Amino acid sequence: MMKIRKIGEAWIYFLLLTACISANAAIPIEKKKAKDTGIELYNQFKAISAVPYLRIAAEGGDDDAQYYLGEAIRKNKRYIDEEAQQAYQAAARQGNVYAMIRLTQVDSDLCTAMSNCPKSEKTPKEWLELAKSTASMGASQKNGESMYLMYELSGDKAWLKKSAENNFPLAQYLLATDYKEGSGFFLSPSGRADEVERWMKASAEGGYPRGMTHFAAVLYDRKDLEGFRKWTEKAAETGYAEGIFGYGYYLSGKYPEYGFPVDLVKSYALLSLLLELDGGGTAKDDAEYVLPKIKEKMTPLQIVEAEKMSSVWKASHPPLSFFPFKLSR
Repeated sequence: MMKIRKIGEAWIYFLLLTACISANAAIPIEKKKAKDTGIELYNQFKAISAVPYLRIAAEGGDDDAQYYLGEAIRKNKRYIDEEAQQAYQAAARQGNVYAMIRLTQVDSDLCTAMSNCPKSEKTPKEWLELAKSTASMGASQKNGESMYLMYELSGDKAWLKKSAENNFPLAQYLLATDYKEGSGFFLSPSGRADEVERWMKASAEGGYPRGMTHFAAVLYDRKDLEGFRKWTEKAAETGYAEGIFGYGYYLSGKYPEYGFPVDLVKSYALLSLLLELDGGGTAKDDAEYVLPKIKEKMTPLQIVEAEKMSSVWKASHPPLSFFPFKLSR
């Protein structure tokens, strides 16, 4: 009897332990899901809707979620309130340089004009020094993102170039854009154009959606229509709202000189995806303007096919995003 009881107790303990482990394993999964949903909504300019999800992940200690929670609240209220401040500070304590940078900017925040800025653990100057030392440490280890953050902190474009050279796609895009807008010294216009193309290509190949659309434009200017079409489609496949609108619109037969095949079903399917982007930006308005014109050319069966295709695309591709800069520019 004793042996049977011991076996029974051991089995009960095993079941309880298994249940506990399973419950603990589910917590990070739920918080990860909340974080992903929150950032997805934030990137669709739906900051108000993002806050509850980001709170869940932030409470679990995720520094990226804490930073985005601060950003979502700040954008909703247009100033840094107590909750946003706490979220930024929680992220900063974990070494999040983006949050540290936000905390250095409180003097220029609307809360200063309103005289209601929450009390901070450190002064803006102290946060700045901590941000610089943290980013500098990462930069010394050849981390491209840390080099980009050094550029944001210092304004020194040498850091932007170093970041680009160390394969940070955002820096490559910004460097190419900077050159295109006239920055830097080049012996000839063609030399400038070559550098713009070089860095925009690197950004596109690094997976940055803005880089993809701009590299497509570079290729169009060079009369490389095949390359233009390729990168236009690739940008759409990332979920980039601008890329989806461009690709979908071209498939409708608009601008036949670009060489896209006319595919009304796919055009309608892609453009209708943008109707859910009601948090801001012009994507939804643009789609609402062109969709009726495309629909006029379609049969009822084609519309049904397009609706099915839209659902399949949404399930098999990254979520829609405007890909806003992580540090608002």
